[in-house]
Amino acid sequence: MPKQFDLLIFDWDGTLMDSAGVIVDSIQRACADIGIPVPSEREARQIIGLGLVQALQTLLPDLPEGDYPRLVERYRHHYLGRDEEIPLFEGVPEGIRDLAERGFTLAVATGKSRVGLARALQSSGLGAHFAATRCADQTHSKPHPAMVLELIDELDADPAHTLVIGDTSHDLLMAANAGVARLAVTYGAHEADDLHPHAPLALLDSFAEVHAWLAANA
Repeated sequence: MPKQFDLLIFDWDGTLMDSAGVIVDSIQRACADIGIPVPSEREARQIIGLGLVQALQTLLPDLPEGDYPRLVERYRHHYLGRDEEIPLFEGVPEGIRDLAERGFTLAVATGKSRVGLARALQSSGLGAHFAATRCADQTHSKPHPAMVLELIDELDADPAHTLVIGDTSHDLLMAANAGVARLAVTYGAHEADDLHPHAPLALLDSFAEVHAWLAANA
């Protein structure tokens, strides 16, 4: 049976790596450090997936411009202190390896920095399975379609046979803006009610379900 998709573009945080809780906690600690009101968990989760500066500006639009660099520094202090301890979701190493062996081309589109993603790919051991990556400090941040369009161009892929897999509305909007199909996971940063309006092919509750869906349908 011919494959429906050739290129699978994965988000990283909240889709492959169980990092949403650490990101939220680091945002909250950073806000406390500089003496501004601490956002709720839901508020902080809503901006996960954006590039860091854009995320903080979206979360705290009334913060004086000069305070963002200090907030970024405090966020990085708290996040990087735990970065190497953050696990992949259960089944991710085996699932990614299997998808690569099945002949899919795998890529990553993430709000992480290039340095942050390189560190995560090395520590997780997954780097060899991804043909290309795009990060928020390389091009436009989500939900702009640039990450997807650049990956399609670099990998000489067909948009009609490209699928984005992500845990946030930013991922799904990026895919929609690029004119490609999308698959949503509910175990990351955003809840099903946030994801459903963006017309994913399916809403899946674990990476095991993602792997099974791709094996059966992609």
